[in-house]
Amino acid sequence: MQNYLKVKKEEEIKRRIAVDIFKAFDTVYIIGNIDFCVSRKVHVLDMFENRTDFFWAESKKGKSDIYASITQLILTIGKAKTYTKELPPMYIGAFDAVQIAFVPYSEIQHIFSQNDFNWNVTPSDHTTKEFKQIYSFIKESIDKNAALFDYERDESELKQFINNKFKIGNDIQNKIKIDKNNYIVIYNKWREAVKPTISINWDDIVDNLIDADFYLADLLSAKNITISEKLFVLLNDNRYNINKRIDKYGLISLQEVGFRDKGKAHTQFWNRYEHPPKEEYWEYIVNRRDLLVSQDVREIKGAYFTPQIWVEKAQQYLADVLGENWQDDYYIWDCAAGTGNLLTGLSNKYNIYASTLDKQDVNVMYERIDNGANLLKDNVFQFDFLNDDFSKLPQGLQEIINNPQKRKKLVIFINPPYAEAGNVKQRTGTGKNKDGVAKNNKSIYYKYSHLIGKAANEVFAQFLIRIYFEIAGCKIAEFSKLKLLSAPNFARIRQIFKAKLEKMFVVPSYTFDNVDGHFPIGFKVWDTDKKECFVKIKADVYIENGDYIGQKTIYSYDDVKGFLSKWLVEFKDKHNTPLGMMNSGRNDFQNQRLVYIKNQISDSAHSITITPTLTNIIPASIYFAVRKCIPATWLNDRDQFLYPIDGWEKDTEFHNDCLVYTLFNNNIQAKYGINHWIPYTERDVNARNKFESHFMYDFIKNRKFSTAAEQLLAAGLELWKYYHSKITELNVAAKEQINAGFYDIKEYFQGRNEKGKMNNKSNDAEYMRLIKAISYNANIISKKIEPKIYQYEFLKK
Repeated sequence: MQNYLKVKKEEEIKRRIAVDIFKAFDTVYIIGNIDFCVSRKVHVLDMFENRTDFFWAESKKGKSDIYASITQLILTIGKAKTYTKELPPMYIGAFDAVQIAFVPYSEIQHIFSQNDFNWNVTPSDHTTKEFKQIYSFIKESIDKNAALFDYERDESELKQFINNKFKIGNDIQNKIKIDKNNYIVIYNKWREAVKPTISINWDDIVDNLIDADFYLADLLSAKNITISEKLFVLLNDNRYNINKRIDKYGLISLQEVGFRDKGKAHTQFWNRYEHPPKEEYWEYIVNRRDLLVSQDVREIKGAYFTPQIWVEKAQQYLADVLGENWQDDYYIWDCAAGTGNLLTGLSNKYNIYASTLDKQDVNVMYERIDNGANLLKDNVFQFDFLNDDFSKLPQGLQEIINNPQKRKKLVIFINPPYAEAGNVKQRTGTGKNKDGVAKNNKSIYYKYSHLIGKAANEVFAQFLIRIYFEIAGCKIAEFSKLKLLSAPNFARIRQIFKAKLEKMFVVPSYTFDNVDGHFPIGFKVWDTDKKECFVKIKADVYIENGDYIGQKTIYSYDDVKGFLSKWLVEFKDKHNTPLGMMNSGRNDFQNQRLVYIKNQISDSAHSITITPTLTNIIPASIYFAVRKCIPATWLNDRDQFLYPIDGWEKDTEFHNDCLVYTLFNNNIQAKYGINHWIPYTERDVNARNKFESHFMYDFIKNRKFSTAAEQLLAAGLELWKYYHSKITELNVAAKEQINAGFYDIKEYFQGRNEKGKMNNKSNDAEYMRLIKAISYNANIISKKIEPKIYQYEFLKK
């Protein structure tokens, strides 16, 4: 075997490695963005075919830094969360034109379960803190295990390594073996197949039990009897025994739980897997129970990573507000500390307290202290802030909280959980509420929900309201969404949470690990000793690389006349012929995609709808253009659209600009009903038959349009003409073809992909020229409308 330095392309390197080294295996199957996979298929119980992966690798041409390549692979796997979806390989690694390296998957598995690791970094960026951290670990692992092979020098050793390590078990049934590599992925599959059939109310589970305790009882069992005595839950035939403990009489108390389906799903699931695993893995698996905390539970508990760039920025803002000696002058308590990364960089460990919900996170902080973290072990402790009484706090912290003067010198420095009872899918009717997110915190939820209303559904709001009432006078320095400041559902809590907002900055949500969506996250410094209701503040704005781009005014909206939806309903018309249906979405940018105009009047919607008619088409078009012509961004995501001030009523140019904008942005489709939205006649476009409706042409023919509107109408006319010149052969849908609207024409030329989504481009060059002209002119008219939106205060500047 020889090196491949003369090979110029990476794909050829991969092909040669597949043939020369892994010819006995399958190297065709590729997973996600992983460059190279080595696997083999086996049959399990003659019922289904299963793939066993031996090796996932990053490939490079030429001579590369092999450690960096493996680091990039780990970041790629972590970013895509491949480790939750696929049974892992025995090894991960990398190869280039000279060498190949292998790392046992079990050695890097723990990296994917860190609470405070930012998986949003670019895997190929070698400058990030995350890249450097993994790189150091990988180099040490490879050097220690001597799993790096040169193709020429180590040819025989490499072949022997693959022959010895890349084997499938030869047991009779070919069940899937369980080991340190794959037990977590199998747990994820168990949660889907078996957990729902266990007859238990998971919301009421106590004594720090998690569903993984039931999985471990299954995993470490033989013939449906758990064979390990170290577990919290034991499997006993067709039931589980839980909460094994000594009661007040000195007797063992056992609580039994059975199956809703008499164990059918349980039996079918475990027929696929050989268990228990080898005894050499038992201690490791039991001791790393923390790795089996599922992603939704981690989110509920607040497992959110605060990027170091924002940690440093927050500490800078605290110094700006409290003075450069604030760390010596103030006490600091992070009561949602996770593994303590928010406290990194603080200097006075004697003034710092850190608490977290999970014992394993406390253990991680202890390890960090042993390795030099500037914290005191006596000040790091397990504490459930939303349920535990303050009497459980360390004595020193209790003395601070119980002393009104010392409380004024206490800074609650937190990045609390962002979980809420409902998410976007639930709000749009495509999902359901997250069970057990807010109401599981029974102490604080039931204590304050009658005061703060719907805000109690947000975990971060529960943190803030307890701090406000029970640690009165303290400073609060917190990362959270802007709902406390701006959301309509938070109006009640704003009237109660009277604290002075001293300073604030906002950053993109997508820079935080485990946070979905694109919206602003704010860092806010509050003084609860100064009583005032929040009205507005100018917040500093930073983008993902830390650059400052200016300020944005954040409003409470509590003093406005109303929201835009209130204005819209004033124009409802039930007497004239409907021209379609407009869905209004909700009152902020995050729901911009829910604003649309369609034919289907009976179509279900999850917000206010209105049927455009002869009498209200102008207000409907104004609403539509106001909501759509400014693009939604992470920064404006929570801005609220408002009931406008006077003046818009007489601005006919504004009316007509909005109408023309709407003509080229609606979703009207002729197949769902009469198309009333064609702004031209049959003669204008040389149609082969009459249109079913001339409403729009008749409505606009005597109106006076701005130059921008006229240019957009002219560009549209050219597109309609071209479309009608192309439909030379009418099919059974001729009626729909003749009456095509703008959306229909785009669909005709662009088509749809295999998933049913409209393609972004067309192969028709003339169409692409015409559609670009329309986009260009539509953008001009959008920019023309935008200042009027602020002039009439549909939005606050």
